[in-house]
Amino acid sequence: MLAARSNKETLTQVGRALGQLGVEHIPAYSPEARGRSERMFGTLQKRLPQELRSQGITTMDEANRFIRDVFLPDHNARFVREPEDATSAFVDFAGTVEDILCVHEERVVSGDNTVRYKGLTLQVPANRHRHHFVKARVRVHEYPDGKLALFHGPRCIGRYDADGQQDGEEEKTLGEKAA
Repeated sequence: MLAARSNKETLTQVGRALGQLGVEHIPAYSPEARGRSERMFGTLQKRLPQELRSQGITTMDEANRFIRDVFLPDHNARFVREPEDATSAFVDFAGTVEDILCVHEERVVSGDNTVRYKGLTLQVPANRHRHHFVKARVRVHEYPDGKLALFHGPRCIGRYDADGQQDGEEEKTLGEKAA
């Protein structure tokens, strides 16, 4: 089976999650990624065998020890550059990682105020903000433990166990932890 190439218009679940987290995804087949990795491979393939030979290293254990204790520290000391801006590039994250690192699937609510997902029928519960969600676009979140949630925009409008049964939690907006 061939792996599907990603693109910026049709994101994979990983691409969507990286985007939500503010991480730029540089695919391995892109010129930027290829250039960096090819330069590093070329450097290592040219320098490392010569270094091992000049040190008289003939066993895997000796080679691993040399790489760890001598080659990499020397290589890093010679080629690492100080950053232009020493401040951290990390930013505080608002929200819950659980609602990003899960499968998201978009659905349209049916005329009976339900959503179909993987053979399940999820009843949209009564809501204080709307009488119904018929024809509304919603997002199903499928968590690693099999539980499900329905979101309309940032608002969670229903939570379900892996069998599609409502779990009775109060509605939350994205970023609020469930009680």
